[in-house]
Amino acid sequence: MMLKSEIFSLKSLLFLGIFAMASHSVVLAEVRQDDREALVALYNSTNGDEWTKTWDLNQPVSEWYGVTVVNDKVVEINLFRNNLQGVLPESIGKLSDLVQLNLAFNGISGEIPKTMVQLNELKVLRLEMNRIKGELPLDMGKMTKLEELTVFNNFISGSIPVSIGDITNLKVLNISSNNLKGAIPTSLGNLAKLEVLGLFENTLDGSIPSELGNLIKLKELVLANNELGGEIPMEFGQLASLQILQIQNNRFNSFKNLEMMNSNEFLVFDYDKRDLNTKFKTVDFNNTRMADTKFEDENE
Repeated sequence: MMLKSEIFSLKSLLFLGIFAMASHSVVLAEVRQDDREALVALYNSTNGDEWTKTWDLNQPVSEWYGVTVVNDKVVEINLFRNNLQGVLPESIGKLSDLVQLNLAFNGISGEIPKTMVQLNELKVLRLEMNRIKGELPLDMGKMTKLEELTVFNNFISGSIPVSIGDITNLKVLNISSNNLKGAIPTSLGNLAKLEVLGLFENTLDGSIPSELGNLIKLKELVLANNELGGEIPMEFGQLASLQILQIQNNRFNSFKNLEMMNSNEFLVFDYDKRDLNTKFKTVDFNNTRMADTKFEDENE
């Protein structure tokens, strides 16, 4: 017959065991199940076992490389240059608290999931230097909190979505070096906070919208290597903050309105003709931010 003290000890051990198991479950369930499943789907669809820095799926999500958890919410994923190979899963749209997503400099292929536009809290989306194809989601304008959108050096086709003009918090928009075609949407003139606009090395055509003259905070405008035509809008004279302007290798028939621009603060100015009376500084464009954008994270 067991003594009362022995029975008490057994009950204590049983309680401690149950408590330990419960505590372990709480640790593993530190984020929503939808968030965890979306992260696991990303891992599986981009060959996570071969990542440069991989995840131990048995560990808490907060310990996974590049994942930031705040108040039990996944708010950042930074897998820059981490050898992701494969496609982005549709379930990525379930990460509803995500503020930053940096998947740049990898081998991601396939298309941008349409569910990406469900990331309503996202402020930074970086997908540059991958192998992404297909078109940009037409309703990207739903991502109204975006401040930085960079998808340069991919194989994205189609036209620039008009709805991007609804993302009025954008400060950086770089969709250069893709296969984009068609006209530059006039709606981009709504991006009053925009400081960097990179559209170079596509097959964009038509005239430059005069509405771009509304972008009074714009510092860098690079439209080179497209099929743009017509004349330079006289509204470019309103771009008082502009420091870098590249429009060479297009099909413009007049550059006269460039004479209306204030050249005193320009660092870089490249266009096809050299017969204007301009006094721009001579600066090596290779040292400027837009030209060097492919390598700006070299030390991250």
